[in-house]
Amino acid sequence: MGALTLRLPSLSSLFIPPCISSRSPAILRRHHRRLQPTIRFSTRSTAASTPTSTNDNSKSKSQEKAITPRSQDFNAWYLDIISNAELADYGPVRGTMVIRPYGYAIWESIQEYLNIKFKETGHSNMYFPQLIPYSFIEKEASHVEGFSPELAVVTIGGGKELEEKLVVRPTSETIVNHMFTQWIHSHRDLPLMINQWANVTRWEMRTKPFVRTLEFLWQEGHTAHATPEEAEKEALQMIDVYIKFAYEQAAIPVIAGRKSKVETFAGADRTYTIEAMMGDRKALQAGTSHNLGQNFSRAFNTQFTDEHGQRQHVWQTSWAISTRFVGGIIMTHGDDAGLMLPPRVAPIQVVIVPIWKKEEEKSGVLDAAIAAYEVLKSAGIKVKVDDSEQRTPGWKFNFWEMKGVPIRMEIGPRDVLNKSVVISRRDIPGKQGKVFGVSMEPDVLVSYVKDKLEEIQASLLSMAVSFRDSNIVDVTSYNELKAAISDGKWARGPWSGSDKDELKVKEETGATIRCFPFEQSPGTKTCLMTGNPAEEVAIFAKSY
Repeated sequence: MGALTLRLPSLSSLFIPPCISSRSPAILRRHHRRLQPTIRFSTRSTAASTPTSTNDNSKSKSQEKAITPRSQDFNAWYLDIISNAELADYGPVRGTMVIRPYGYAIWESIQEYLNIKFKETGHSNMYFPQLIPYSFIEKEASHVEGFSPELAVVTIGGGKELEEKLVVRPTSETIVNHMFTQWIHSHRDLPLMINQWANVTRWEMRTKPFVRTLEFLWQEGHTAHATPEEAEKEALQMIDVYIKFAYEQAAIPVIAGRKSKVETFAGADRTYTIEAMMGDRKALQAGTSHNLGQNFSRAFNTQFTDEHGQRQHVWQTSWAISTRFVGGIIMTHGDDAGLMLPPRVAPIQVVIVPIWKKEEEKSGVLDAAIAAYEVLKSAGIKVKVDDSEQRTPGWKFNFWEMKGVPIRMEIGPRDVLNKSVVISRRDIPGKQGKVFGVSMEPDVLVSYVKDKLEEIQASLLSMAVSFRDSNIVDVTSYNELKAAISDGKWARGPWSGSDKDELKVKEETGATIRCFPFEQSPGTKTCLMTGNPAEEVAIFAKSY
């Protein structure tokens, strides 16, 4: 098979060093903080930190530098966590990343939940080609206008100039419609509801690991319906799936709503979104669902014969969540010690650290650790025993804290004698989060651990809700909006302004309308910009 040569837009920009700033393409920067497997965090002094081996190298220089505090430099903190928690690394092509096993395991947790929900709601998984004829992109005018600056285009294949340029998939509405046209003939073929898990390429100029990269992973659902009502119901059903995932699994209290016309997906009639507040109070668009109307079906002539024998264009939706949700989890819950993972998405929910001083204590402690491991594993808990002898227990405590594991279980010689364990919660630092003397009796241990995992899940959501609500300001005038945005907060206020008014807000404050929330108070209000009547409030914020 011949090699494919990519001719990409703005190729010269690849050689321009990006500036260093909070909005700079962080993943592209080759500065001294390389995402290599060095571990950087401060080592705590603890009575349990007795070496398990004389070959300990825990005092290496890589541990002497703590991660950047969140309050000091949020972007540097975020990059340090990705490096130290071993989530991702730089790819050889500027703007790309390699997702490491631990980072991918978080993505797998997201996949596992959503896959079940998609199938429960009648969708089937399939796969479409990554290469799309350029003519497909051109068929829907607003679609090509919206995506043209981000396209990666293949012009040579097998050493020869291609007769038609090919686009590396930026999204799949066009190729999906091409195939739907061949599969849909009658109303009996509807609804047609599919999903694919795939990679996407968008030539981003400003990148940030997980949040915005040249290539990323996602799921994209596509459906075709006989009526506009069915399509609208589907679009709302899928945003509801995303809302429940965000709250119940990721412990992220998103605000769901409708995008403004300016922010609507290119080629859609309406876009619904879930917006999440990150730890720096910027908004993250965490998932979207689009009612495409008949825009693509008319462009591709995707028709069916209805019950009356009339030819009709189908009504469509598309919806997606990507690996940027991993970034959202980091930026919502992480602290200065590292990741803090909600138990329901954590690859490891419990880590067991056996501790011994004397060789004659080793076997008894390890046997107890393995027994606890088997008990928890058989109960469906994701558990790991860290019995490595090259690091001290204190080093392990810091390491697994950095990785965001919700519960740490310590077992030492005294615990073996007492048939008990020590439990520490990741969400409650220090002695307050530590409980001694938890019984090793299987039923008691399983019940205790499961209860604590649920408490941690609820605690993380509660903290995120409190943070979000304390940083949203209700405004009634443009001056109040500007003041709120200047203070780094979200502004919520009545809006009936024009597209031009919306763009003015963006130009003058850097904030955009994140959504018109589904939850609206009744009654007519006064637009904060124009003074005209307004039926809805909108949320404004700076965003990723």
